Amino acid sequence: MAGVSGETDGVVGTRAQLALSEVSKYFGGVQAVNRVSLDVRQGELLSVIGPNGAGKTTLLNMISGFYHPDDGRIALDEKDVTYLGPHKIAEFGVARTFQNIALFRGMTVLDNLMLGRHVHMRSGVLSAFVYWGLAQKEEVAHRKRVEDIIDFLRIQDLRRRPCGSLAYGLQKRVELGRALALDPKILLLDEPMGGCNHEEKEDMARFILDVNEEWGTTVILIEHDMGVVMDISDRVAVLDMGQKIADGTPDEVRATPQVIKAYLGEAKRG
Repeated sequence: MAGVSGETDGVVGTRAQLALSEVSKYFGGVQAVNRVSLDVRQGELLSVIGPNGAGKTTLLNMISGFYHPDDGRIALDEKDVTYLGPHKIAEFGVARTFQNIALFRGMTVLDNLMLGRHVHMRSGVLSAFVYWGLAQKEEVAHRKRVEDIIDFLRIQDLRRRPCGSLAYGLQKRVELGRALALDPKILLLDEPMGGCNHEEKEDMARFILDVNEEWGTTVILIEHDMGVVMDISDRVAVLDMGQKIADGTPDEVRATPQVIKAYLGEAKRG
């Protein structure tokens, strides 16, 4: 299935679509992220890994505008977006999912996905569900796009179900759909496979790869399943205690002594 943008070749570009320059974030006396620099190329699937508490989610929160760096700079397509809020970042084409599912549980799958179209709606979010408050042409276009995403994610029989009634793995899939409804240039995924069984992980990995390769969407993924990360990533960046300790291809990162130490600890000497 091709994306709206028409980019279907999945070729990684050479320029930095997203550039983080020595960004840092403090919470009280704790430095969650310490002078991290990272360039993400257009069309790339980049995984950010590291032990618990390494600063991975904080990094995503800064990119998406939920947090602002205390130091450093964030640029999107060479525009400084360091201090923009989440809504403005979304308007620039950045969408995300959350480690803890953030769906509206009492609303249907269809309505949750329609909310993902909010930045494209000239008539506003609330009128998106009221035909007489939204131009019919606009309503039809947004509904068609949402139905395309429902078909892509193979959740056709769930469109009228309240999200709170769905199994956990399906809720994860719907949350991915809501992010895709933004038609993002950059998709930020915070543990999209967390809590899923083996089959659900395989399905999610396939969806993520298709979005990246067929739609041409840049993907930044946080994931603890190293098998998945090493299989699907173009590049892997590793954080430990808020610092970037490695950045390279999956094979390069896997062989880095600092990464082995971060995950396994130093070998004891007899």
